Amino acid sequence: MLKSNEAYKLIFREYPDVVDVEQMCEMLGGISAKTAYRLLRQNQIKHFKIGRTYKIPKLHIFEYLAVAQESDA
Repeated sequence: MLKSNEAYKLIFREYPDVVDVEQMCEMLGGISAKTAYRLLRQNQIKHFKIGRTYKIPKLHIFEYLAVAQESDA
């Protein structure tokens, strides 16, 4: 498993640090928007909202995919 900073450097580097639902769908292999909103409503992926817009920090997508672990330091 990669440490958080390694995952940031290697995976999804073309995406910004905070993504929207459309970008999250792409990152998760092209899932539907309906599935993405369900994951967010069920709090399976940590997120925040600005108005009616979901914003998802890239780190939380790594956590959902279990590709990053917290640093030991």
